[in-house]
Amino acid sequence: MTSSEDEDRRRAEKARQVGLFRYSLIQDLLDSTLTTRERGRLACELAAKEHTDPFGRQVKVSWGTIDRWTRAYRSRGFAALVPEPRKAVPRTPPEVLELVRAPSDAWLTVVATRRPARHLSLAPGWPRWVRPVPRLGRSRPRIGR
Repeated sequence: MTSSEDEDRRRAEKARQVGLFRYSLIQDLLDSTLTTRERGRLACELAAKEHTDPFGRQVKVSWGTIDRWTRAYRSRGFAALVPEPRKAVPRTPPEVLELVRAPSDAWLTVVATRRPARHLSLAPGWPRWVRPVPRLGRSRPRIGR
């Protein structure tokens, strides 16, 4: 088994533990014999307490979160309580990353990468204190007036 498969398995197990923790919090709220008022009171009591999460930390869970987990469990079952894996999508376009990785001369700085980013509508304006770095040997932008 490769290390990425081991990592995926560990993450899936942690997610399952989180799902079980969430279920353990809301299981009393799923009783169909409770009235709305009783269910609300019980949810408020749960929100007022500190709980030990699967990793040993003390956490407080808000009433809104408890309510959201309860509704999710009722509509989609246990799978709704298990957090989905993160989807890491790079936010910086490849063109800008390429400029930073392979500078054409030693002058490439934040200011030089600003032009393509602004052209791609990614960078708003720079703060006033950042000035263009001239090619006179300065390695950092001037700060101040």
